[in-house]
Amino acid sequence: MPKPIVIAPSILSADFARLGDEVNSIDAAGADWIHCDVMDGHFVPNISFGPDVIKAVRSRTTKIFDVHLMIAPVDQYLEAFAKAGADIITVHAEAGPHLDRSLQAIRGLGKKAGVTICPATSEQVLLHVLDRVDLILVMTVNPGFGGQSFIRSQLDKIRCIRGMIGERSIRLEVDGGVNVETAAQVVAAGADTIVAGSAVFRGGTEEAYRANISAIRGAAEAGRRC
Repeated sequence: MPKPIVIAPSILSADFARLGDEVNSIDAAGADWIHCDVMDGHFVPNISFGPDVIKAVRSRTTKIFDVHLMIAPVDQYLEAFAKAGADIITVHAEAGPHLDRSLQAIRGLGKKAGVTICPATSEQVLLHVLDRVDLILVMTVNPGFGGQSFIRSQLDKIRCIRGMIGERSIRLEVDGGVNVETAAQVVAAGADTIVAGSAVFRGGTEEAYRANISAIRGAAEAGRRC
């Protein structure tokens, strides 16, 4: 049986001047997870926030904190993000030479381990770590900025990864340019977990966030029926 659809709003698109309240709002509005995009200005051309910010807002919700580390090197920071309150820690396959070691370290910290790949990276890099991961994240934009356009070529990659996962209990997440239209497409291709930033935080109020999340969830469910 397919896993329930998960909607994980990215707080990268939130109003940082009132970030704690924004987390409260998306929680109340129906978010399943809270997605935290961490950028270092080195691996990607932007800087967002670090473990102290995650720790500061962790008490605002009991929802899963889905922490996507767009940083390199990554291994020496895993413990800090684990202690800050991450439930899932996702690292880039491109961020270092020892992906297997990084994934083992995350699980050794008692957290769920995720791996993500950029648009130009082949899904074959995942082949030998499938039994190390709880989540695979497919980037459908080039990482580093919110509000980019969806890269349609990644739909074939999502289909391939769904086949690679088989019966394993691995979530297949998509991040980048996801909105009502593209949510249906990625779920039809095999995704079950959707990250959305600007498409969720559009409108600036809890009521707007609730409508946005509901619309994305409805589109995703429709995509599953295709």
